[in-house]
Amino acid sequence: MRGAVIHAPGDVRFEELDDPTILKPTDAIIRTAVTCVCGSDLWPWRGLDATTDPHPMGHEYVGFVEEVGSEVSGLAPGRFVVGSFATSDNTCANCARGFQSNCLHREFMSTCQAEYIRVPNAQGTLVALDETPDESLWPGLLALSDVMGTGWWAADAAEVRPGSTAVVVGDGAVGLSGVLAAREMGAERIIAMSRHESRQKLAVAFGATDIVTERGEEGVARIKEMTGGIGADSVLECVGTAQAMSQALRSTRPGGNVGFVGVPHDVTVDGEELFHSHVGLRGGPAPVRRYLPDLIDRVLSGRIDPGKVFDLTLPLERVADGYRAMDERRAIKALLKP
Repeated sequence: MRGAVIHAPGDVRFEELDDPTILKPTDAIIRTAVTCVCGSDLWPWRGLDATTDPHPMGHEYVGFVEEVGSEVSGLAPGRFVVGSFATSDNTCANCARGFQSNCLHREFMSTCQAEYIRVPNAQGTLVALDETPDESLWPGLLALSDVMGTGWWAADAAEVRPGSTAVVVGDGAVGLSGVLAAREMGAERIIAMSRHESRQKLAVAFGATDIVTERGEEGVARIKEMTGGIGADSVLECVGTAQAMSQALRSTRPGGNVGFVGVPHDVTVDGEELFHSHVGLRGGPAPVRRYLPDLIDRVLSGRIDPGKVFDLTLPLERVADGYRAMDERRAIKALLKP
């Protein structure tokens, strides 16, 4: 088969790779229907995460079951499935409490920008649809495997409630998905922080009521001004930088909550400042599997269309062009077709 391999910063190649095989009886092999490039993939592309050896890339996927291990049931070959970037048995104590992304047997997917993939913990990770959905729905379902599930987790962790005010820090695919999630959870006012016109338009289409272009302390001051000097009930931090975290914490009212889902890079939190702020802080890798059944229903019914975050579609062999377009902010998110 063929797939994406990163060799060094700025150097992703489409290469011949060994076909995946069943390694454990709980595995499944999936033929990829569509996959994509994630904003978090840009960290190694930019050299901010080290690449010591060439290795495959990608953690978002939907596709068709090709083969299953001897301990996997209910996933017959040919079934269309949606999975999570973090695998889970969906039975351990952490899974039972809804934190499948911290499963005791968790593995992170990392080879999905390819024609075929091996999915560990297949029975607990994959959700099979009753029938193959129309191809027009594939982008929306693909978004559930990470960015929409992560945006939903950001809103959930920030405790977005009906009638509340939510702020979304970050206008990438996760941040935009967070806007959509906040709308679905009933937020009355959704303030998206964005400086890019195309992303602002999508944020409004997803439910944003206000756009703030300021960043840092100026951004915090603007949020305070818009909320009577108090701050927002819920803030979704969807970037992962020190500035984004600081901006999120300081934009939240006392008693409010921050949901942080951006992969942290050089982020530190001042314990004394947090102590005196009365702001709640929760985040981490999204428990996508917890939300998949509900989100799949919302996509199939047409209630939400998170696939709109894909504004560039490329053949899988042009995966490097997808990285470049996203790095240069010419695209929000690149969808790849094998």
